Amino acid sequence: MTLTNSQFDSIQREYDAAQLKNRQLLEKRRQEVFARCPAYEEAASEVASLSVRFGKRMLAEEMMTAQEAQSAGEVTSAEAYHEALLTLSQKKERLLLEAGFPADYLEPLYDCTDCQDTGFAHGRRCRCFEQKIINLLYSQSNLQKLIATENFSSLSYAYYQGEDLENFRKAVETSLSFIKHFSDDCQNLLFFGAVGTGKSFLSGCIAKEILDRGFSVVYFSASALFNLLSRYSFEAGSKEMLYKTYEDLYNCDLVIVDDLGTELSNSFTNSQFFTFLNERQLAGKSVIISTNLSLEELKTRYSERIFSRLTGNFTFRKLSGPDIRTCRNI
Repeated sequence: MTLTNSQFDSIQREYDAAQLKNRQLLEKRRQEVFARCPAYEEAASEVASLSVRFGKRMLAEEMMTAQEAQSAGEVTSAEAYHEALLTLSQKKERLLLEAGFPADYLEPLYDCTDCQDTGFAHGRRCRCFEQKIINLLYSQSNLQKLIATENFSSLSYAYYQGEDLENFRKAVETSLSFIKHFSDDCQNLLFFGAVGTGKSFLSGCIAKEILDRGFSVVYFSASALFNLLSRYSFEAGSKEMLYKTYEDLYNCDLVIVDDLGTELSNSFTNSQFFTFLNERQLAGKSVIISTNLSLEELKTRYSERIFSRLTGNFTFRKLSGPDIRTCRNI
């Protein structure tokens, strides 16, 4: 996915924090070694001094003959320099072991050795960066608790029979197709039917799969969605605080609106709902809606142009049967 600036900055701050933490830990280890083994500190100083001297030697090469450099006790070639470094490195390792430390105790520390805590390896995003994106998307989706239990691993057909079973199978097939083609095409789904028949469950199943593929998903109950739109429009003092959420509403890859019809309906909410649907469609961004309303109730409750937008741009799937939540508790 394409990260927003704020999302990228949030992930970058995690890498900055990891680098600082590991530098501080390494320095703590270094001071511990120096305190227990002063000879190691001397060897480390020798390495630094050797590097400085050789650097100066290279810069002044045209001003000093090899014989002059040799008489001054300087290494006279890159080969000799590396041999001297190797000797000192072996000495440092021996001193560490004799002092009771592991040989790699003062090696640089990284949370991710592939990218060395930069986020990029081999000219591309590191696997740890991709995982951080997914973690960030999960945290911003409002879905963590829902999809912990409501996902395809817990899908069951056991509570459906006859026509109800056929409806659920079709809804599952449509959900799987939605996931499969999500990155190829703008799709919209509307699950409708009685309470507890699996509408929110399937929305959660889809959300988890989409999030795991690195796309952004935001979940709203209908009442929360229209409350956001209302506050953003009428509460000047809240506008800055709500800006990020409002932007996500229009820019994230998938918005899920649960329990459409439970919000207070009036001319303002109808107007905002149409704008939301229209802007998402123009941007090629997907929407999933679940509602307990029947198609006739949807047509009656919302304006004709909203109902036309829904029927023209959404795939409808009806779910029917008993309230599964009640069945599970029997």
